[in-house]
Amino acid sequence: MRHQVSGRRLNRTPSHRNAMMRNMVTSLIMHERISTTVQKAKELRIVAEKLVTLAKRGDLHARRQALKVIRSIEAMKKLFDDYSNRFATRNGGYTRITRTGFRHGDKAEMSIIEFLPAEQKKVVEKGKKTRRRKAAKKDDVAKPVTRRKTAAKKEETAPEVEAVSAPADTAEAKEPQANGADNAAAEVKESATETKEENVEAAAKEEPKEETKE
Repeated sequence: MRHQVSGRRLNRTPSHRNAMMRNMVTSLIMHERISTTVQKAKELRIVAEKLVTLAKRGDLHARRQALKVIRSIEAMKKLFDDYSNRFATRNGGYTRITRTGFRHGDKAEMSIIEFLPAEQKKVVEKGKKTRRRKAAKKDDVAKPVTRRKTAAKKEETAPEVEAVSAPADTAEAKEPQANGADNAAAEVKESATETKEENVEAAAKEEPKEETKE
């Protein structure tokens, strides 16, 4: 049993496997992306990321160690000049594997392995944050206006409620007014009858006086 044995054999001898990895990593450095099977891509990622770490170190011993693997001087220059600057602020994770489906014929699972692009500047992120902050400030400024509007709407709706309740109050108030008017009319009639009676009595008293004069 293969206990504590790392790596994949890939159905090849050690010499064949090492030669294949050297060719594939050289092609990956030159073209920045290649298509291969998922198992080969996982093994190639280990080799490629170790070479990027050597390129970031950049001393003479690192170059000699990289030359043991890379087969091209042009690939060496690109590794130590381009990739070392691209991944200067990144700690590991320099490659990406994307699965693309299955190969026709043997149905092997295929993938694309590639180096990550250069990181974007943080100035863009700061601009996004400032935009979000400005939007948040606008929202904070807009909130009191909505409160004022709602308060004004409440004030406008309050008189309507009073106006609606007013007819009931007036209807109740009209009943005592009508009763008071009836009482006043009755009093006027009584006073009118009393005055008529007084006038009749006065006229009756005056008639005998005139007869005595004659």
